[in-house]
Amino acid sequence: MIDWLELVAFLVLFLVVTVMGFVAARWQRGGDLAHLDEWGLGGRKFGSWITWFLVGGDLYTAYTFVAVPALLFSSGALGFYALPYTVVLYPLVFLPVLRLWSVSRVHGYVTPADFVRGRYGSSLLALIVAVTGIVATMPYIALQLVGLEAVLRTMGINASGFLGHLPLLIAFVILALYTYQSGLRAPALIAFVKDILIYVVILVAVFYLPAKLGGWSAIFSAAEQKMAQPSATSGGKPQGSILLTANNQLQYITLALGSALALFLYPHSLTGVLASRGRKVLKRNMVALPAYSFLLGLLALLGYVAIAAGVTPITNNATGRPDTNTIIPALFDSQFGSLFAGIAFAAIGIGALVPAAIMSIAAANLWTRNIYKEYLHKGATPGQEARQAKLASLVVKFGAVAFILFVDPQFSIDLQLIGGVIILQTLPSVAIALYTRRLHRWALVAGWVVGMGYGMYLLYLIPNPANGKAHFGGSALTLDKLTVFGWHPFAGSAVQIYVGFVALVVNLLVAVIVSAVLRAGKVSNGADQTDPADYHADEDSPRLKPVADAVAGVPGAKVVPSD
Repeated sequence: MIDWLELVAFLVLFLVVTVMGFVAARWQRGGDLAHLDEWGLGGRKFGSWITWFLVGGDLYTAYTFVAVPALLFSSGALGFYALPYTVVLYPLVFLPVLRLWSVSRVHGYVTPADFVRGRYGSSLLALIVAVTGIVATMPYIALQLVGLEAVLRTMGINASGFLGHLPLLIAFVILALYTYQSGLRAPALIAFVKDILIYVVILVAVFYLPAKLGGWSAIFSAAEQKMAQPSATSGGKPQGSILLTANNQLQYITLALGSALALFLYPHSLTGVLASRGRKVLKRNMVALPAYSFLLGLLALLGYVAIAAGVTPITNNATGRPDTNTIIPALFDSQFGSLFAGIAFAAIGIGALVPAAIMSIAAANLWTRNIYKEYLHKGATPGQEARQAKLASLVVKFGAVAFILFVDPQFSIDLQLIGGVIILQTLPSVAIALYTRRLHRWALVAGWVVGMGYGMYLLYLIPNPANGKAHFGGSALTLDKLTVFGWHPFAGSAVQIYVGFVALVVNLLVAVIVSAVLRAGKVSNGADQTDPADYHADEDSPRLKPVADAVAGVPGAKVVPSD
């Protein structure tokens, strides 16, 4: 049954951000939007506050808001992996993102694949990085739809068949239109509203709900009792634990570290970095962004709060199965009044649109610069590039919608876990290459092939008892299934490990060994277009390449000389 006050509150806020999305075309306008610097990177001049909201809005998605607490609700302590993952993330990327920003501004790189092309002079390696980025991003976009649909389903819009997806389709048509017109400025502006709403909703929830439900002691006791209960998906064993067990501690560690290494390899994460004005902006953001980790910790605890509140997942009428992603929306729906619940739903819904827009722009940039221009139209003008990127962003968005329409959403969640394994295989080509060319370009290709192939093979071995699938059921592999040419070094072990971590280690080993062989054979490593000084240039450096407004000759534009 539809609660009309909830729905009206949701629609009013959705209308506000829609208007902001179209207005954003004139916000912070520097030059012609018919240029990737302007459309795809917001003119490369976002300051500290805009970057903080943009990157935060990009990394902390609607799926984070619904899936992390849902994982605690169903499995317990393992869901807290998201906390150490974001805690170690920013120190790890502090220096690499500065170097990437500098070299990209000096040479005008728009994507990480652009950097790889310039660093190694290899169009093949750049193509591999671009395709990997696009493939890993697609299920991430689809998962934003899963979060938005969870909200719509909780509000009573839960029909079966195409009608059940119609509101989602309308929302993404609107998203596609204002992203097409305004580019990266649209999600950057909307991120302000999204993050403020999220902070208000979560802070109210973590103070109000524990007081209402008897305090945190009662909440953890309820969670502990539920986790001790056996379930069909756990094979009659306890379904989880509020403490890590001997079998999932290694998974927890490798999943946290692997996820931290992977996050800023995603093209949408680097888009926010490259849109920043300078290195000082990025330094401030790497220091300030852990504030979101605090928010994430509070949000995760709501999974336990939902247990104490007796919340149950809403059945998805399209599949006939309970949808665990509805746990947090259902908690808000049952514990708050209609008006506040509607505001909370809008926060989650808008939290889906911001990252979906940035992800589609990042994927479109990769397609345009590293596939379309490299292989299909080498002489493309900036205007043709921007037009191609706009069209590609539409294809990506509606491809994600089609994915939800025709594929079980549970499968897309599995694919998101696989997405981290996929994007990790670009770490040697992108992150390590920011510091050294000791790894040979052909060795990087070989490492990617072996790491990706082995990772996919290991993922194939993982079943999903929740939906009866025998393969590709997640990213946690028991060590007894770890095989090397038929040899099982950990036979009989029930300890689990994150597949992405294993595949990355194999990738690096292959890259190091093959590099040594190729160097011994004096095989050419390609031409490096970059210079050591390029990695330290800041916004006032004369080495920077002019951005779109200077190139386009906009009256009054500041032309920054380039060597």
